[in-house]
Amino acid sequence: MKTFIQNQITKKAKKMLATHKPLIITVSGSVGKTSTRNAIATMLSSKYRVGTTIKNYNNEFGVPLTLLGYESPRKSIFGWLKILCSPPRTIPEIFVLEYGIDHPGDMKHLCDIANPDISVLTRLSPVHAEYFRSLEQLAEEKAVMIECTKPEGLVLLNADDSLVLGLRGHASASVVTYGFSSGAQVRASDYQLETREDFSFEPSERFSTVRAHVHMQDQTSIEVELKDMLGTSCVSALLPAIIIAKRLNLSQEEIISSLQRIVFEPGRMNPLPGIKGSLLIDSSYNAAPASMIAALEVLCAFHPAEKARRIAVLGHMAQLGGYQEQEHRMLGMRVAEFGVDLLVTVGEMTREIRRAAIEAGIPEAQTQHFDTPVQAGRWLDVQVKKGDIVLIKGSQSARMEKVVKDLMAQPLRASELLVRQDWQ
Repeated sequence: MKTFIQNQITKKAKKMLATHKPLIITVSGSVGKTSTRNAIATMLSSKYRVGTTIKNYNNEFGVPLTLLGYESPRKSIFGWLKILCSPPRTIPEIFVLEYGIDHPGDMKHLCDIANPDISVLTRLSPVHAEYFRSLEQLAEEKAVMIECTKPEGLVLLNADDSLVLGLRGHASASVVTYGFSSGAQVRASDYQLETREDFSFEPSERFSTVRAHVHMQDQTSIEVELKDMLGTSCVSALLPAIIIAKRLNLSQEEIISSLQRIVFEPGRMNPLPGIKGSLLIDSSYNAAPASMIAALEVLCAFHPAEKARRIAVLGHMAQLGGYQEQEHRMLGMRVAEFGVDLLVTVGEMTREIRRAAIEAGIPEAQTQHFDTPVQAGRWLDVQVKKGDIVLIKGSQSARMEKVVKDLMAQPLRASELLVRQDWQ
């Protein structure tokens, strides 16, 4: 029955695409694809009717559902029949789709559903490598999206990732590279993260400002200013949006105006007011080795007032396959290099993070380990003090949003501000 339903909704979605011929923009990568997809969709919606990935619908079931405009009825046969018998809810001019893969062959299947006119590859990391022999094999699977991009289309590659950049030979379409790298064709520079200086964080206040300059291929530049965003990753997510907006004839004024409307989804490096005047960096949506390092870099960009601390609360990184122990140990060594004041690890797999951090020089007294996020949250609820900066990050299965909920200053807004609040 599952295969029958999948085949039928796929046929229905492909028929809709063949009839109406919307522009298809696809985004993939191990890190940053959701933020990039969201930035592109938000920016283009100022001029076009845009449809974009619903929730995390980025697989063989989710992509057809997004194209038809329906959420999954889960196990309801009547719900599926209603989708199959109903017309698409909307017919956008542009679809911005997120493509996620777990197994070899997944990307070809997704591109067979909706072949990209424009594709974006963000960054690659061992996450989702469980069913791949190596990171290079994972990269080759991602490269299928590049190969499937229409020859008259456009491929955008992150120049800050050498593995991504090495895939440009797979493209028959024009290629534009982006990033902070000096060799990027569209380049960000002069990145600044301004943080609050008084270090007592209360709801409704501004916590941070990111600034950067974006240098375009036509020699123009755009000054980016982002309120309550953190890290170079948020700037990286904007670069493909700006490139695509230019290609689709948005003016510089329209691009700058739309930057103010971009809000990244919950759990993606979002600053939140915490208990007792602390600040939480909520990155609980997911984790990969590259995104863990990027998050720690942001944490260590803060310089807390005297007696306040930088606290890293880390859950495991899932779907690493044979890289699991190696990547958790490497992360622990990097935590020691960054010099966090307190390391809290959560879950069995993160014991390797703690062990490696201690071996690399963190005093054992500045570390704690808990079996569950609930236990960690309750302990931190007592320990967190005014001015502390607390990074909370882990893979979806680590459920680190439970720690965030324990520590946030406005727990009644959890359903609005946090991920996975409809999960049991």
